[in-house]
Amino acid sequence: MRTEQAILATGPLTDEEVPAYARALGLPGLADIHVHFLPDRVLHKVWGYFDRHGWKEAGDWPIHYRYDEPTRLRIVRALGMRGVPSLTYPHKPGMAAWLNEWCADFARRVPDAVPSATFYPEPEAEAYVRAALDRGARLFKVHLQVGDYDPNDPLLDPVWGMLQDAGVPVVIHAGSGPRHGQHTGPGLVAELLRRFPRLVLVVAHLGMPEYEGFADLAERFEGVHLDTTMAATDYVERHLPLPASYVARLGDLGHKVVLGADFPNIPYPYAHQIEALVRLGHGAEWLRAVLWENGARLMRLG
Repeated sequence: MRTEQAILATGPLTDEEVPAYARALGLPGLADIHVHFLPDRVLHKVWGYFDRHGWKEAGDWPIHYRYDEPTRLRIVRALGMRGVPSLTYPHKPGMAAWLNEWCADFARRVPDAVPSATFYPEPEAEAYVRAALDRGARLFKVHLQVGDYDPNDPLLDPVWGMLQDAGVPVVIHAGSGPRHGQHTGPGLVAELLRRFPRLVLVVAHLGMPEYEGFADLAERFEGVHLDTTMAATDYVERHLPLPASYVARLGDLGHKVVLGADFPNIPYPYAHQIEALVRLGHGAEWLRAVLWENGARLMRLG
């Protein structure tokens, strides 16, 4: 077993080393804002999609944590997560309301859950988002690539207005990786922020591959953050490597960068995400902000 000093120098090399790494940084645990707990039948469909399509072809995206829900909860707690989001996202009308009901039930039965919710451009969205906020939802997720919609759809104007007033963060997959969508990219998000400039948006995957465009938005708008999901890992570097100039820019954006990992839908051990962030070379203070402080603030973790 390696010493905490050795683990601190390289980052964790195994999942078992993750808690020791957090302790060595002086952190109470991890604040991972991009974690998926979904209804079983939905999660298995997601896994089936990755199995069939992968990044480029079937079989090149093996799900590392293909376990039942109790096992996955044991794993994230053993890793040191101090809050467990249940990020869900609909791909068609009529789906978001019952996903929100499932998330509400998850929050009732999982004491360390971060109450989460989602939405879709449909007439009912205003009512069920208001209900989710009234129940205490502290985190929302939208996926413009999977949902295939413009975030500026007029049906969503009341929703964005409520979320802006509430200051509740929205994890938004708006980048065009791994596959381009007709509504992905920073342009439509910039238009959304022009109309709702106080929104708290957490851009998933650092906005991959439009890294620079989404970093521009993070610099321009106070509420815009970037989550690290899959960024800088060996797996993604083979496909969409971070530009060297952007790695330096991330160092200056440390107060806006939030740990995200995409558990359980990743093709490598969780520890590798943290190891990859350590390898960026921005130092302990940056890592404390990314691994705990920023996410804990956004998710209101005690």
